[in-house]
Amino acid sequence: MENVIVDNAKVMAKGQITLPKDIRDVLRVGTGDRVTLVTDNDRVIMMNSAVYAMKVFQKEMEGEAEKAGIYSDDDVVEMIMDMRYGDKA
Repeated sequence: MENVIVDNAKVMAKGQITLPKDIRDVLRVGTGDRVTLVTDNDRVIMMNSAVYAMKVFQKEMEGEAEKAGIYSDDDVVEMIMDMRYGDKA
């Protein structure tokens, strides 16, 4: 886990703030990248949007492999072979 960084950012007239470089580095965001803001009562959690999307996707997919009968790498390979070659494999 990264070190905790405490910094202040001034809110400008249009509600904009500038993210300090240390925060941008921790989030691995640069010019044009997107961030996701999640509220938690009186706190806001900021995440790199790509990382947030992957976490949401992983949570939604939890247990789906087992539902499809996939329990091992061999099961994945067998499924791919069936998809590629059907009865020819």
